[in-house]
Amino acid sequence: MATLMPKGEKLRKAVKWISEMLQENPQKTPRDMIPLASEKFNLSPKEENFLVSFYTEDKCHDSKKTAS
Repeated sequence: MATLMPKGEKLRKAVKWISEMLQENPQKTPRDMIPLASEKFNLSPKEENFLVSFYTEDKCHDSKKTAS
């Protein structure tokens, strides 16, 4: 399955930053990092909602992989 990349430079930077932060801090969750990314990259509420759905959908796909 192809990975969905968000449109817009700010969103791409936010996804990359969140991924890096999650690797450095495995105890954190995307839900912990999204508000920080939103502030850091000056995201709009719509962009922040995209991140929430992006990471929720990604987690859904991960659980389907492990359930198989």
